[in-house]
Amino acid sequence: MSSSKTVRVAAVQAAPVSFDLEKSLEKLTRLTAEAANGGAELIVFPEAFLSAYPWRYAFDATIGAREPRGREWYRKYHESAVAIPSPEIDIIAEAARTHNVYLEVGIIEKEGGTLYCTALLFGRDGSILLKHRKLVPTAAERLVWGRGAGDGLGVVQTDIGKIGMLIWIYLAPTADDLSTWTASMQHVAKEGRCFLVTVNAMTKVSDFPADYPPFTPEHPDRRPDGEQWEADDILNHGGSFIAGPLGTRLTEPLWDKEGIVYADLPMTAVTESRVS
Repeated sequence: MSSSKTVRVAAVQAAPVSFDLEKSLEKLTRLTAEAANGGAELIVFPEAFLSAYPWRYAFDATIGAREPRGREWYRKYHESAVAIPSPEIDIIAEAARTHNVYLEVGIIEKEGGTLYCTALLFGRDGSILLKHRKLVPTAAERLVWGRGAGDGLGVVQTDIGKIGMLIWIYLAPTADDLSTWTASMQHVAKEGRCFLVTVNAMTKVSDFPADYPPFTPEHPDRRPDGEQWEADDILNHGGSFIAGPLGTRLTEPLWDKEGIVYADLPMTAVTESRVS
């Protein structure tokens, strides 16, 4: 790859149709086409986009007890997860191949009886270039996600530069919408001397099934103000943005709406950033 090349990337801030893999794939295919038509060569989707980050639900698990309803919803979660290989993987691969783009997608991967929070990077030809399982699920995530083994911490050389951890273009799908995450990502970009794309979902109560337990009237969970959840309440505010190799923001974080964040990345900036 020429160091003078400019690469357009797209961070897709959108929520899946939670627990509905087929409709979430349809949304992914549509948004991939939109981003590719916008000139993006690298398109990045949020953590757990296929097909749910299970907001505010611990699947009715308490210490020493597992309730039948929680087991039922875990089954639904497992059914909406993605196996590798599978027809669902073929659909994602076809989207990358059709639009001749690099495509990163956060999936809930199922293998045997275990679920993993996994990030996949597809090449222009639809092949899987990288697969990274989240190493240490956070807090209650550990109830439903297994731990990664670290074998996905690789870097792949592509015609738009190296993609992976801390080199050239670092992809950071997340479910964290705190202001401290923005600061952390700028620091990672600066320390790694790399472009960084962090992408989050903007998720509302209405993105979940109507009978999803945390948001039903009989469930004890409530909004922070103590009121019952409503369809338009925002669960995750987003904050997707793109940073340069000196830690500066190339785009402002996108809050409280779905959208695609674009940035043109001049690869010469990576070399220039290495003057310490």
